[in-house]
Amino acid sequence: MAVVAHTEKEIELLARLMRAEAEGDGNLGMLMVGNVGVNRVIESCLDFDGIRNIEDMVFQSPGGFEATQKGYFYQRAREHDKALARRVIRGERFHPASRSLWFFMPTGACPEQWYGQWNSGRYKSHCFFNPVASECPRL
Repeated sequence: MAVVAHTEKEIELLARLMRAEAEGDGNLGMLMVGNVGVNRVIESCLDFDGIRNIEDMVFQSPGGFEATQKGYFYQRAREHDKALARRVIRGERFHPASRSLWFFMPTGACPEQWYGQWNSGRYKSHCFFNPVASECPRL
């Protein structure tokens, strides 16, 4: 059962986002980026108060994903990538991104906090950050 409503077009959008943001980190890295995206749809807090579906999340501006501004994002979704997107839409969660709403690729070590949000861990090139539970209780 899906944790967020979705269309086939939205599965493809999420798959393209996951690949464009984290293909270099392998399947698990892409799944974690997917967790962040799905979390932004589930939660209604902080920067994500008006996000109600996958398309809104992918193209959020300002505050969205850099990948949507690059040509690689606009390549057709591969079947393998769509299968990964379906996994996170079904609710599979992967630490350290299971409760994360943000990630970024630092030039060095992950900071303890990023814009006031706590680091939940690093996977390969990306650091993940969780909101405070009292601010975002749905996660």
